[in-house]
Amino acid sequence: MGENLKKLRKKYGLSQEKLCAELQRRSCDIGRTTYEKYESGELNIRISVLIQLKKIYNCKYDDFFAGLDPDEKTP
Repeated sequence: MGENLKKLRKKYGLSQEKLCAELQRRSCDIGRTTYEKYESGELNIRISVLIQLKKIYNCKYDDFFAGLDPDEKTP
């Protein structure tokens, strides 16, 4: 999932710092070090953060989980 988080962030041209500032503006108390751990897979992301990321990126939840299910068939 971390790789998907990183791809979305880069797609929108955001640094980890800018993304964390936007998340904090939306009442998610996330520092860059914590977010870095989400992207590296060291820490599981909180659902409250995932909800706000979905709003920031205007994407589907599937975008966060793409490629994680080995049984999932790609179109």
